[in-house]
Amino acid sequence: MKKLAAFCLLLLALQGKAQTNAQLDPKILTSKKVMDQFMDLRFGLFIHWGPVSLRGTEIGWSRHSKVPAAEYDTLYRQFNPVKFNAEEWVKTASDAGMKYLTITAKHHDGFCLWPSAYTDYNITATPFKKDVVGLLAKACKKYHIKFCIYYSVLDWHHPDYPIDNPDDTTAKGIRKDARMDQYVVYMKNQLKELVTGYDPYMLWFDGPWEKPWTPEMAVDVYTYLKTLKKDLIINNRLGKAFSGTGASGTSTFLGDFDTPEQRIGDLDMNTPWETCMTICEQWAWKPDDKMKSLQTCIQTLAKVAGGNGNLLFNVGPRSDGAIEPAQVARLKEMGDWLRKYGAAIYNTHGGPYNPNSKYAATRSGNKVYVHVFDQSQPTIELPAMPGVKVNKAYLLKGAAVKLTTAADRFTITLPAVLPDANDTVVVLETDKPALSVAPIK
Repeated sequence: MKKLAAFCLLLLALQGKAQTNAQLDPKILTSKKVMDQFMDLRFGLFIHWGPVSLRGTEIGWSRHSKVPAAEYDTLYRQFNPVKFNAEEWVKTASDAGMKYLTITAKHHDGFCLWPSAYTDYNITATPFKKDVVGLLAKACKKYHIKFCIYYSVLDWHHPDYPIDNPDDTTAKGIRKDARMDQYVVYMKNQLKELVTGYDPYMLWFDGPWEKPWTPEMAVDVYTYLKTLKKDLIINNRLGKAFSGTGASGTSTFLGDFDTPEQRIGDLDMNTPWETCMTICEQWAWKPDDKMKSLQTCIQTLAKVAGGNGNLLFNVGPRSDGAIEPAQVARLKEMGDWLRKYGAAIYNTHGGPYNPNSKYAATRSGNKVYVHVFDQSQPTIELPAMPGVKVNKAYLLKGAAVKLTTAADRFTITLPAVLPDANDTVVVLETDKPALSVAPIK
């Protein structure tokens, strides 16, 4: 088994561009074992929430635009989410088959969902007063969900952060008396509160693109965090080369995993990645927001896993603290599907085929799981896997299917009625480890 594992790891190293963290001391990087365990989870819940839910506009970004800053910055005085129940939120994640949860402890608007000692702009200043972060951390332990925290690098509210309005480059949008060095101290103090107070599994940073934040600050904060918790997982958005810039595999990449946003990442067998995506259209709660269909939700998860990534799927609870019942129901439907077909998602690797509109593929051991999306075709053709023989083919949780092989392809004959209209999983059992096959385009 050890030789087989080493062989598979070598193949993975050869199949993709190497992730780099050239600015960091290799000794402080999160271990491969911890990152492999994180990637095995495959599915998590993202939650964007705060006083802005009183207006139904986007968190952070609507300050100065749809909501005047003077009004936005005082919404906390009315924020009293009496229906907030941390256990209900976490149970929603558990019922959906999610394995981790990430809460926006501080977004770009600077409001803190925990009782920070370093600012009065926090949950204790609201009529609600309860520690949202602490209650969620406790509930996650009960339901065996990994607890993670989102924290924004930028802060348009804080007096020491130079930018007040990102859309106004005149003197009005800049704080002339701000001190970025003091703001970094503030950040470190708050991050220490979060790490030592709530022991998060992962920190999810955002907002590194503005000029006041420098690459040197990013390296400093990553290094500092590793003095607090050695194997704390940290995403790539501390660094300036965040997702969408082609940063993965370059010398400017900093962090433990990449984070494509509102899109499915490319098949990557080397750099860990996680797609963050909304279940509706807006990150924070919006009245009558359009929700994705169950088919889109399930196929998105399958395509993400097929690309060797995780899916962090977002909901925005209402101002009363409840998640929209329709969103809870949709997530439960995803969980129902996972209870049947989770073997094709959890603890798998992506590939060897690139996900597309007709199918995706995941693999584990000597099995390739083909996720069939197109219900209209009687057969599905796949390129052959070089050097690998398919011994048998069958439906996951079902009967055998006919497999015809040629030198360059496999043809799977599908049943007249597929067992799942959203994603029918066909299992191909191979004579060699499925992971030994290089990605096939």
